[in-house]
Amino acid sequence: METKNIQNSEIDVIAGIIPSDALLEHWQGHRRLTRKVIEAFPEDKLYDHSIGGMRTFAQLAMEMIGLAAPGIRGIAYGEWTFSEPVLDSSTPPPPTKAEILQLWDLVTEYIDHLWPQVPEGRFQEVEAAFGQYENTIYGTILYLIDNEVHHRAQGFVYLRSLGIQPPFFWARD
Repeated sequence: METKNIQNSEIDVIAGIIPSDALLEHWQGHRRLTRKVIEAFPEDKLYDHSIGGMRTFAQLAMEMIGLAAPGIRGIAYGEWTFSEPVLDSSTPPPPTKAEILQLWDLVTEYIDHLWPQVPEGRFQEVEAAFGQYENTIYGTILYLIDNEVHHRAQGFVYLRSLGIQPPFFWARD
């Protein structure tokens, strides 16, 4: 099979498939579902249950929070940090589920606040997210969504192993 280099005009077409407001709604739909997964965990199991040496769901939730907060700031401004509170992929979980959910909601509101400030042309720009992952901005957004889906699936497995029915994967309302 022959590989093909994508030209800039083709990138514009690819990025134009989904309007930015629909992409935001898609991302926020995933965030609403992941929030339901966090809520479904018993407080103690959120912090101490894992399978096969994987991280706890509290740690996974903090990774998602720690990527999304500086991620939306980078998407909007090219500044890939978040400092009030300090959130990055290594931020430890706060001591309660309520505090994790509070951070989740803070980041969700921050995404909604910054998204309208992202110029349409910004989505096709290439930038090294977090100073190391070079991609188009929309490619980085897709990565953030994919990362969340991946870790949420781990949460689904954890919940099932605890005898808890996880939310339906399609229930993004």
